[in-house]
Amino acid sequence: MGPAPLVLSLGEPAGIGPEIVAKAWTALSAESPFAVIGDRALLEAQGVRVVEIGAPGDAASVFARGLPVLHHPAPAPVEPGRPDPRNAAVVADWIERAVGLALSGEASGVVTAPIAKAPLYAAGFRFPGHTEFIAELTADAPFAGTRGPVMMLTAQDLRACLVTIHVALDQVPELVTAERVCRTARVVHEAMKRDFGIASPRLALAALNPHAGEGGALGLQEIEVLRPAAEALRAEGIAITDPLPADTLFHAEARATYDAAICLYHDQALIPVKTLDFWGGVNATLGLPIVRTSPDHGTGFEIAGKGVARADSLIAAIRLASTMAAARATR
Repeated sequence: MGPAPLVLSLGEPAGIGPEIVAKAWTALSAESPFAVIGDRALLEAQGVRVVEIGAPGDAASVFARGLPVLHHPAPAPVEPGRPDPRNAAVVADWIERAVGLALSGEASGVVTAPIAKAPLYAAGFRFPGHTEFIAELTADAPFAGTRGPVMMLTAQDLRACLVTIHVALDQVPELVTAERVCRTARVVHEAMKRDFGIASPRLALAALNPHAGEGGALGLQEIEVLRPAAEALRAEGIAITDPLPADTLFHAEARATYDAAICLYHDQALIPVKTLDFWGGVNATLGLPIVRTSPDHGTGFEIAGKGVARADSLIAAIRLASTMAAARATR
């Protein structure tokens, strides 16, 4: 018997999820199999052959001839571009079912298609997003390592990992503490070994202020917080730089000197990732008992149902999840 397949949660049914999942299967039908958790009819409407299966393990035998689906219907009619809060609960159910299959070992990892937060919030969803929800679902599962979640965005040879995520810029300085930086770096260091097979990871720490604070003239965080954090991490055996100016951290020659960058706020990580590969970037969650990736874009309501959505990011997310799962399997 081969390795367990990945499972994909279909995401917001009124968004581009069904379209890009169908396109991903078309592109990957000769590669490692995956199974989709969602409404079979939504995928059949994309013009691909769909095969309903009873368990993820059935995916391998049908994958070359049809998109394997663990049918879990949406309760309300779906109109592309118009999310319905009546379907919010099933969106969460699809995610929860996918996570459960990964925790049980029936799936090797989870790939999540985009969700829309507004209809979820309207239905009582209490998590800021996918990452926090999946962290809660896996909180009681055994995990030998520093627990995340840590958000990593990756494109080409850049892995950018975030200390803070969706917070206002004026809140970042007080949230960038030595404890947060150290925890993030530990999670990333361990994930590079566990999920990417890098025996001796090299981490680069981005500075918060221009010119890394210019010796204190442009800010004191590098002196008071970041450099002491880096020194403490090196004392633990983690190879990490002192804080480096972010404006010279992401060009090709710089990227060759590290395996992952520790970034302090949202745009510090996402601007270089999206500049490198706007369509093919991937969001991965590090420090969980399961592998989880997702495309680095939203639900695309404005183009849903028009047949123009690009599946590049989802395809890259599936391939990355497969690579991470294979690395874990060898440990």
